Amino acid sequence: MTTSGSIDRMVNTSVSDASVSQLQSTAKTKVSLSVLVADDHPLIRDSLRQLLASEPSIGLVGESRTGRETVSQLKDRHWDLLILDINLPDASGIDILTQTRSSHPDLPVLVLSGFPEKQYAINVLRAGAQGFINKDCAPEELLSAVQNVLRGRRYVSAHLAQQLLDHTQDDQTKPLHARLSEREFQIFRKLAGGQTVSEIANELRISIKTVSTYRSRVLEKMQFESNADLTGYALRNQLL
Repeated sequence: MTTSGSIDRMVNTSVSDASVSQLQSTAKTKVSLSVLVADDHPLIRDSLRQLLASEPSIGLVGESRTGRETVSQLKDRHWDLLILDINLPDASGIDILTQTRSSHPDLPVLVLSGFPEKQYAINVLRAGAQGFINKDCAPEELLSAVQNVLRGRRYVSAHLAQQLLDHTQDDQTKPLHARLSEREFQIFRKLAGGQTVSEIANELRISIKTVSTYRSRVLEKMQFESNADLTGYALRNQLL
């Protein structure tokens, strides 16, 4: 005959066993995310690897030093997040971002840059990045940005959020390059960096006529007359 006390112990034991079973099942199905860090500076990559190792949900941190390596690694395996430097030795981060949006539309990209937010962030977000963060930020802020983007959210700093609000209010106060479309900004940087129309056409696999049309639009929107004007502007505004 089972006593009331025995029943209580049986119920408690059953609940306890069920809880343990649930915890074990949860542990087995624990999410293990993978992050690819694309940056040409070993110190930055090492620091990011150590920081990301403190995030329990991240199980793998991969590295690439160049645009070519980044594209190759994106083809070789699935990644849950790409942390992308804006400047790589063999390619512009803008180019890699544009290519990634085309080949891996569901892959979130967090752009990491040493350039000031006010110069690059708006164009980078417009190009499809889920977030933008400066290399001078505190480790806690970078980890917060990573966590937000991995959860499907966008990330901008409080300072950048204010800039974005200002950006929508008065077109006349925008920097000249902020008036450019994603493709126009991409070609603007290449022209400002000294590339010819034919070189850009070959790199982007579009016609020379198309590049010339974009060049005309860029000059018109920025109210400049020559490539030298574009170069001067880019240097003054830390865009190269």
